[in-house]
Amino acid sequence: MSAPARVSGGVTGSSRARISARTLRTDRWWLAPLLTTLGLATFVVYASIRSWVRTAYWVDRYHYLTPFYSPCLSDSCVPGSSHFGTPIGELPMWIPLGFLVLPFLLGFRITCYYYRKAYYRSVWLAPAACAVAEPHERYTGETRLPLILQNSHRYFFYAALIVSLINTYDAIAAFHGESGGFGFGLGNVILLVNVILLWAYTLSCHSCRHITGGRLKHFSAHPVRYRLWTLVGRLNTRHMQLAWTTLATLMITDFYIMLVASGTISDLRFID
Repeated sequence: MSAPARVSGGVTGSSRARISARTLRTDRWWLAPLLTTLGLATFVVYASIRSWVRTAYWVDRYHYLTPFYSPCLSDSCVPGSSHFGTPIGELPMWIPLGFLVLPFLLGFRITCYYYRKAYYRSVWLAPAACAVAEPHERYTGETRLPLILQNSHRYFFYAALIVSLINTYDAIAAFHGESGGFGFGLGNVILLVNVILLWAYTLSCHSCRHITGGRLKHFSAHPVRYRLWTLVGRLNTRHMQLAWTTLATLMITDFYIMLVASGTISDLRFID
């Protein structure tokens, strides 16, 4: 007896309806994935350029340090920008000064549940939109390499917590006046808003929600964890908005510090 014919997967499988058109939709379904792709590409290009240029990332007068270079632990860092010392020697130009945390931040963002949805649909077109055929014949999910590595998201979350603490320290240390005492300017407002939103994005992570309340059979027996779970759950409903907002605030923060550090503009001071 011959073996049954193998049924191919994907939208072109023999079990699917035969429709020659990619979609019967008449609306601009392509606009959302296009805007998502452009938004992600804008951040990747900007962050890559700023991470490698090694200029205008530290304002010594007010102790402003851009998040793209924090922590700066190399002898290549400009004097004063190394809040935690310089245990690492000179770095060649092809290595970013923030190389120690950039891989972890990149890993945290790439494996984030929302960002997976964003680039799966917009970049890989899997699928691009509802009722729009994707160009892939097979789908194995996140069960094989390389997508199985997405399961490392929880561990990148732990690293992101440490980075958020470092960014908080940077924001607090930036309350520095020109004469050496307490100072407060527009740069402080930008740094503070950025770090608050970074905390909100990090804590709204699905992994954080699972850590605080996952595997509990009876919430009544764990009132503290239940309270934390509900708070994280409220943030989690805004995870998509926070994912995009923090991309914007990171670029705004870096761009403002770059303008002040380069002497293009002066920081608006409230207390000095």
